[in-house]
Amino acid sequence: MSGPDLHEMDLESFHEEVHSFSFWFDAVRGYLEEESSPDGASAAAEAAVVAPEEREDLIHVLCDYCIGETAALEGASALIRLAPNRATKIFLATQTVDEARHLEVLIGRLRELGVEDVEHEIAERSNPGLRAFKDRLLGLIESGDWMGALFAQNVVLEAMEFSAFNEHAATADPTTKHMLENIIKDERRHIGFGENEIGRQLKSTPWLGKRLREVRVELDSLVFESFDHAMSHLNVPGDQHSHLERTYLQTIERLGFA
Repeated sequence: MSGPDLHEMDLESFHEEVHSFSFWFDAVRGYLEEESSPDGASAAAEAAVVAPEEREDLIHVLCDYCIGETAALEGASALIRLAPNRATKIFLATQTVDEARHLEVLIGRLRELGVEDVEHEIAERSNPGLRAFKDRLLGLIESGDWMGALFAQNVVLEAMEFSAFNEHAATADPTTKHMLENIIKDERRHIGFGENEIGRQLKSTPWLGKRLREVRVELDSLVFESFDHAMSHLNVPGDQHSHLERTYLQTIERLGFA
């Protein structure tokens, strides 16, 4: 990537640079412009044939993913008005574009699988726990809880999606695998932003840890319910569900929310 040497910047300049649109564009243009077709599948990838019995389960899981990405899309865009400074607002604008792209690609995959009325299928098949998570996230934003909402979205939701997408990609058909791996590239950046912003605030605001633990306790059960729903449709054995939950918890606990 061209541009200034990040290691030589002062902290304020560093944050401004990594939150910028130019930094975002350099980070994503390789797989949005060069490697991917408009629907997010590799231009060189062979068309994946999904067996009829696997198709229904995959549709269920992709409907869940669409709810998660819709929550992230609406959350990122709404958080812009709560963000405390210009650089943070700009980063959230880039995240909003990411989430819109993810949702668009997931819907494209559903259509490839023969789903005609996507909105109906998402409403019918998606997990109620995920829909409740979305409502709770937007409620935190509506109440003006900047840190609580940022934690719910860029740590809890992104960690949930990062863990689930990694697990799914390991056994997915080639087209779905390629799609998920590209989405995961963005999730890493979103989680890093959340961890950085919240970590800096925790140093100066000790009481914030208690508040974020309260948010996490409320959301964890919805996360685990969503995992169980998705993994059951991917035919993942029950003992591996706990592995997925541990991966999620390890991501959350890096900030000290044990």
